[in-house]
Amino acid sequence: MAAVILTNDNFETEVLKADKPVLVDFWATWCGPCQKQGPIVEELADERDDIKVCKLDVDEASDVAEQFGIMSIPTVIAFKGGEAVNKAVGLQSKDSLLALFD
Repeated sequence: MAAVILTNDNFETEVLKADKPVLVDFWATWCGPCQKQGPIVEELADERDDIKVCKLDVDEASDVAEQFGIMSIPTVIAFKGGEAVNKAVGLQSKDSLLALFD
């Protein structure tokens, strides 16, 4: 399944009220490392049905990016039960992304 595209309007429903753990990739179209992170995130979305994988363009959903203090991208945040439980900044491997839920 493809990653869910997040907006300011659907973030609460898709992430904070999700019934399973959620991985959110904060990215932008102009960010080189983000372009490399994207396929890894999409691969996780296709391979794992036990976590919801989402992408949030910081330029399109700046309110949410500001709410979570995103200063550098790519930033990936793992959510469980509506709470941010772990965060990684910079290009991450698939194993590193999954380790955010440990």
